[in-house]
Parts: sequence; C-alpha cells; structure tokens
Amino acid sequence: MRLWAGLSLLCIVLLSALSADLVGAWLGLDAATPDLFARYAEPSAAHPLGTDDLGRDVAMRLLHGARVSLAVGLAAAAIGAVLGTAAGVLAAWRGGWADAVLMRLADALLALPALPLLIILSALDPAPIGLPRGEAAADILRVAVILAIFGWVGVARLARAAAMSVLAMDFIRAARALGVPEGRLLRRHVLPALMGPVGVATALSVGGAILAESALSFLGLGIAPPASSWGNMLAGAQEAVFQAPLVALWPGLAILLTVLGCNLVADGLRR
Repeated sequence: MRLWAGLSLLCIVLLSALSADLVGAWLGLDAATPDLFARYAEPSAAHPLGTDDLGRDVAMRLLHGARVSLAVGLAAAAIGAVLGTAAGVLAAWRGGWADAVLMRLADALLALPALPLLIILSALDPAPIGLPRGEAAADILRVAVILAIFGWVGVARLARAAAMSVLAMDFIRAARALGVPEGRLLRRHVLPALMGPVGVATALSVGGAILAESALSFLGLGIAPPASSWGNMLAGAQEAVFQAPLVALWPGLAILLTVLGCNLVADGLRR
C-alpha cells in the first residue's frame, strides 16, 4: 500500500513536470515572463496559483521547477547508487587493502559535516572545469555531482554488507571450486542480491537530494535564476511570506509531497 501510494505521488509530480510546456501553451502562460503590474496577484483564472515578486506565474514556475528538482534528485541518486554499488562490491569481493581503503574513506565522509561542505563546494567557481554558472543544465549537473560525492557512502556500506553475506554462502564456495569465473558469480548471484537494499537506499537518496538541492538553491548556491527550482522559489518568497504566503506555500508543499513519495516508495520496497 505504501509503495503504491508513494509511486502515485511521484507519478503525479513526474507527469506534471513533463506536461509543463503543454500546460503553458494551453493557458498561454510563461514561467520566465515578468509582469511588474501583477506582483503577488491572488489566484485567478489568469494565474491559477497567483504570481510571485516579479509577477511571474507561480503555477508555471512550479511545473518547470519540478523538472529541475527531479532531475537533480534522480541524477544525484543514480550517480551515488552506481558509485556506491561498485565500491561496496569491490570492498566485499577483494577484501584486504581495498576493503580497508574504501570503508575508511566512507567513514571519513560520514564523519564530516555534510551541509557546510556542500555549501563550500557549491560556492566554488565551476568555470575551470567547463561548467559555467547560471546555465540550467550545467547547474543541474554540478549540483548532482556535488550531492553524489556524499550520497554514495550509505549505498556502499549496504552493498558491501549484502555482497559479503552472499559471498560467504556455501554455493559460492562450491561454484568457485568448480571453476566458475568471478565475473559470472558477481553478475548472477551477487548483484541480484543487492537490488533490494540498494533500491531502498536509492529511493531515500532521491528525496534527500531534492531537499539538499532546495537548501542550496534557497541559499543562492544551487540552481541560479532565471531557471526555476523549488528552492529558489522559496528564496524569492521569503521577504513576502506574510504579505503573500501562498507564494511560499506551493513550492514548500511540492517539496513535502515529493520527498514523502520517495520515503513511501523506500518503505514499501523495504517491506
């Protein structure tokens, strides 16, 4: 039940993000066009969710922000899942120095304060590596990579534990005694056993990455305007939270429902 509830919430958010252009063409609205004569307008037929501090339509910015937030969350979780699974399997398979180095690196990253380091990394100029700040695609990739630097650790520890459990079983020893190649053992027996724990960790990582991206964008270090993200929408609404509370309510509610959907999916997979 929880799995289907979470998937339903995420499907609604995903379909809303994919239909942003169609909805904009149907309503004749644009997420980036300001109208200073319609600042903080109340919800109406012309603007279903009202307008923000520059008179831009909140509904359209919310839909386009869903694209950015979902892209960052999914990209960061996918990169973290791949890196974490590879590191965990390598540590369990090789053992010895490989296990010691990878797990000590994971312990070091877990011991560091994540949010201050995310802020420092986000504040660095990405131009020297060919990622200009202010372009939406470059900002999405930059934030996703920064979040994945810390996101792979939990996946790696889970993957290592599951892989060690499988590799210690008698049928693995028998297969090795019969000369079955190590690559075949990993593909046929170890990796399928990781799908459960890695899937749960990845679903949680999506929600965590969306929250982290929103926090960075709120601080002005994530997705830069004029691109829409739920975090920079909240940043733009903070000065008028009492004058126009709905402008802050909608992106906050979108973040809440999306992260709730990710947590429900993770809990459903775990069960």
